[in-house]
Amino acid sequence: MTNPHLPPMLYLPTGPHAVDGTGETTVELRRTEDGRVALLAYTAVDRLVECCGEHQPWLMVRSEHLPKLHERQPYDVIVLDGEIPTEWRHQASPMA
Repeated sequence: MTNPHLPPMLYLPTGPHAVDGTGETTVELRRTEDGRVALLAYTAVDRLVECCGEHQPWLMVRSEHLPKLHERQPYDVIVLDGEIPTEWRHQASPMA
């Protein structure tokens, strides 16, 4: 069951989107200072950009689908609108 205090839609930081045509990507999980695995989730796209940087890939999910995500990528805690330190953010990819 999903936490009833979560908004119906969340924006999740991902790794780079697959370029092989499959559309596959993984949600980025982070380790907290106390060692737990955290799912970072954002309540709006502008919050994600503000907290993760403009080059952060992301996807939108319905909160009701979080249990399926948890099955594929287990996490211990959900952190809402958490800021990623600048040095850990995605950078612009160089043009080929």
